[in-house]
Amino acid sequence: MSSDRLLLDNQLCFSLYATSLAMTQLYKPHLKQLGLTYTQYTIMLILWEQDALSLKAICEQLGQKPGALAPVIKRMESQGLLVRARGVDDDRALTIRLTDNGRALREQGLKVNQCVFEACGLPGDKLRDLKHSLDHLRARITGSESDNTPPDR
Repeated sequence: MSSDRLLLDNQLCFSLYATSLAMTQLYKPHLKQLGLTYTQYTIMLILWEQDALSLKAICEQLGQKPGALAPVIKRMESQGLLVRARGVDDDRALTIRLTDNGRALREQGLKVNQCVFEACGLPGDKLRDLKHSLDHLRARITGSESDNTPPDR
């Protein structure tokens, strides 16, 4: 019956939404111990991978607008996790760098990652496949498929 297509339980979008909420809630108590919100954690993940990035580069990786992340980054600066530096040639450009405190938090971030991995209860290869499938879906939806997106299976 065609009306079954409109049942909430049959909606991919709802499954993704509900899973995203559940995942964020799973992270919450672990991140609270670090004094981070989930958004702050994602910024730290980016900077732990490559320090001294522009605000624009961070926003692109997170799919966010600068106006949405600027207050979060300001708050992180007041927490002593990072510093913002204006560009020499262009004072509109912001470079974000970790402080020693921000770099030191990385070890605790590894523990958060391990706790979440264990709580998911799936083998590493299954989680990796799921992540690749979700990355591919997001790229298809946004029209931003790249060379690192795995092909259809």
